[in-house]
Amino acid sequence: MKYIIAAIKPFKLEEVREALTTIGVRGLMVTEIKGFGTQSGHTEIYRGAEYAVNFVPKVKLEIAVPDSLAEQVVETLSRTARTGKIGDGKIFVLDLEQATRVRTGEAGDDAL
Repeated sequence: MKYIIAAIKPFKLEEVREALTTIGVRGLMVTEIKGFGTQSGHTEIYRGAEYAVNFVPKVKLEIAVPDSLAEQVVETLSRTARTGKIGDGKIFVLDLEQATRVRTGEAGDDAL
């Protein structure tokens, strides 16, 4: 199993969710986050005063999938979340040692 973590632009969330559902992803977790990378913030003007915004809003997706689906999920995330502009996000893939469905006690791929 793989655990995929992706940070994407918030306005891409619904489009990404629909694409992942289409390829067979049955669930994901979403968290609103702030961060910086190459994009490293920007300046804004509020009530006539200019100030720096150092952390940019993003959405973090966490997805547990069987090994057989992991590559397709990464490709779908990359294609769907891409705008071609700086700050499109990152995708991380980690090995997932175990998963257990609390309600039934199912484990491994069956729990996903």
